Amino acid sequence: MTKPSNRVLASVGMTILVVGLCACEKKEGPMERAGKEIDKTVQSAGQQVEKAGQQIQDAAKDAKK
Repeated sequence: MTKPSNRVLASVGMTILVVGLCACEKKEGPMERAGKEIDKTVQSAGQQVEKAGQQIQDAAKDAKK
């Protein structure tokens, strides 16, 4: 009889642990959201620079021909 009660107790304990961890999730503030937007903008700009560089290289290869 003790085995099923141990399983129930373990299940309840795990449920409490999971719920507790979910409740502690940190919410983003306005500065963190702004930082993420800046990161996205910088990443996008970097991709555009790489694309432009590739186009310049392609144009230079074509000019050599």
